Amino acid sequence: MKLLLLPGDGIGPEIADAVESVLEALERVHPIGLSVERGVIGMEALRTDGITVSEATFGRATAADGVILGPVSTADYPPPAQGGLNPSAEFRRRLDLYANIRPSRTRAGVPSLAPTMDLVIVRENTEGFYADRTMHLGPGEFMPTPDLAIAMRKITRQGSERIGRAAAALAAGRRGKLAIVTKSNVLKVTDGLFRNAVQAAARDQAGLEIEEVLVDAMASLLVREPERFDVVVTSNMFGDILSNLAAELAGGLGVAGSLNAGDVCAIAQASHGSAPTLAGRNVANPAALVLSTAMLIGWLGRRDGDEAAVDAAVRLESAVDAALGVAAGRTTDLGGTATTREAATAIATALGRPA
Repeated sequence: MKLLLLPGDGIGPEIADAVESVLEALERVHPIGLSVERGVIGMEALRTDGITVSEATFGRATAADGVILGPVSTADYPPPAQGGLNPSAEFRRRLDLYANIRPSRTRAGVPSLAPTMDLVIVRENTEGFYADRTMHLGPGEFMPTPDLAIAMRKITRQGSERIGRAAAALAAGRRGKLAIVTKSNVLKVTDGLFRNAVQAAARDQAGLEIEEVLVDAMASLLVREPERFDVVVTSNMFGDILSNLAAELAGGLGVAGSLNAGDVCAIAQASHGSAPTLAGRNVANPAALVLSTAMLIGWLGRRDGDEAAVDAAVRLESAVDAALGVAAGRTTDLGGTATTREAATAIATALGRPA
């Protein structure tokens, strides 16, 4: 299994080093033929290649089995015409990574506002209100006059059906409950299409309990009774917002793994940003990117029918849980005492213990 590691900006290089050291430990105790190669994206790539993600890097990504993408500082990039492409958006678009899978569950030792949370939000990743995913050519936002701004929302039956199938398959392997989140009482056409297409696709998965929840109600229910939900599927912007809310309730973005997946490939990418003020201080939390990498290894294992890889992913997540369970394995953002490197060492040490 060959993985391409792209460290990115800000804290990216430090947490990428942590991930690589953890993967070396995983391969020692649970061999799956894992190898890691590095590439360059973001500001470093802009300096060396004149663009934040080069065609050569895209080629290496497609040749690899999977990609680990570090955080990027897109707000600091120049315009796309000057080389400032958003690597995350470019990978999603080029590789058709239509499912953003974001689990949120409480973990022993991590302070949590929702101690009973254990759910997964499945976010449609290629459509919706976000301008870079709306149009084939030109922006999805425009201003007919200096005082009028318009944003276009794109919802297709095909896009809704495939995210519905992905969410239903995930729910079938968990507790068999699927919540479809919309604002169909107001956005009757677009969210009506999304709801109907997701429902139709999900019904192909026998035995699921399916409900529709309005997005404003879901924001309240995630706070009040998160244990009610198992798998939540929704459109792009709603999924982005709700998954951040769920992550914070469960313990914070520092323990929120995330996977961008399509039908044939996937990219591990933590939900948090590049935190430039923390860069170079050896204090950044690597847990989210390690958990994202575990998700990637498990996804590749299931895709290829590789049970050893699936088992390795489970073992890696369990090692993260073990490290987080003690203060010496948690970074200071989680109330612990560990540096970035010490947190990585704690995970690697936990991997060496009997499963």
